[in-house]
Amino acid sequence: MLKRTVSTLLVIFALFLTSCANTPTSGLVPFADSKDGYRFLYPNGWTETKGNSAVDVLFHDIIEPSENVSVAITKLQTVKTLEEIGDAEAIALRVQERVVAPAGSGRQAKLLNVTQRAVSDRNYYTFEYAVERAQGEPRHDLVTLTTNRGNLYTLSISSSEKRWEKVKELFSRVAKSFTIES
Repeated sequence: MLKRTVSTLLVIFALFLTSCANTPTSGLVPFADSKDGYRFLYPNGWTETKGNSAVDVLFHDIIEPSENVSVAITKLQTVKTLEEIGDAEAIALRVQERVVAPAGSGRQAKLLNVTQRAVSDRNYYTFEYAVERAQGEPRHDLVTLTTNRGNLYTLSISSSEKRWEKVKELFSRVAKSFTIES
């Protein structure tokens, strides 16, 4: 009887430890848009809100409402693929100039990191920026983008600079989770 009880407790304890493991999806919730064909993970406890018309979907943290993740889909205008712009750093600088800190926006951005990954013959670029704003506190942004059928898909996740160290690993997992279905 004692052996059975101890064995049962060990199994329960092992299951508990397994559920507490830090996996790539722990602390994250899946989101999929079947109409537009993209998916990503977002932090548990965040809520979907209405954004402006340029944003397809927007989630924000309930406790820290300035932390948010959004996806925007736009038509490619001057190029058919991102690779026509150049290498990953050239793409990052174009995104910086046109999206993160365009002229007249009151923002200045510094490109901190550039990564590129390929999934099923599709390139995904993730750029990290430190963003200074004319009004308001400094921000930290991760922007992941890719193209599909003449559209540019952009996932942006943002935090205040003071909270960045606490959320950077979680936000990096969100940025890496962004994928497009062919």
